[in-house]
Amino acid sequence: MALSDIMSNVTEDKLKDLLEQYRALGPLPGIALTFLKSFIPPLPTIVIIGVNATVYGLWLGFLYSWLGIVCGCLTTFLLVRRIAGHPYLDRWARKPRVQSSLQWVRRNAFSYVFLLSLFPVGPFVVINMAAAVARMRLKSFFIAIVFGKAIMVMSVSIVGHDVTRFVRHPAELLYVVAFVGVSLWISKRIEARFTRETDVEDAVVHASANIDK
Repeated sequence: MALSDIMSNVTEDKLKDLLEQYRALGPLPGIALTFLKSFIPPLPTIVIIGVNATVYGLWLGFLYSWLGIVCGCLTTFLLVRRIAGHPYLDRWARKPRVQSSLQWVRRNAFSYVFLLSLFPVGPFVVINMAAAVARMRLKSFFIAIVFGKAIMVMSVSIVGHDVTRFVRHPAELLYVVAFVGVSLWISKRIEARFTRETDVEDAVVHASANIDK
């Protein structure tokens, strides 16, 4: 069966039936669905997160979706970083356009991953791979993914948990927008503090290297 045929069967109702069918396995089906998103890009992120919130409830649905997505991103990142020296990836990374992109990613690694993690649609696999090839620090990647995906998953879960409510009262979407705005403000403060700490660490490492020379 072709991938397009499989994806055509990934609908909200069929995902709900699937999760209900394997409800005895606890949170594993919900976590597994969002985990697979990092390896099967066509999977509909918004639909999966919304179904998790509907089947498991708002808070558990959010938790399972968030855990699955974060674990998937980390797994992709670590796998690509481990094989970054492979000839194929090396040839790809040496292309002039890729080199310029990787240089930009290295300079703006945290913001790059964090901001793109806020969107429910996008090239998640490419983002994770680029961060790994650019040798982004695991700590930086983890923090950016944890906070960025938390904001995105919670926003989608709130709407997906009771989508008919927002259809009847679209003005209530302003609460979701307000939540995203406050979350962004808090995250930017965390980012600024974390970036300062990273700069200090880099300066110390650079100074130590010069002393060793």
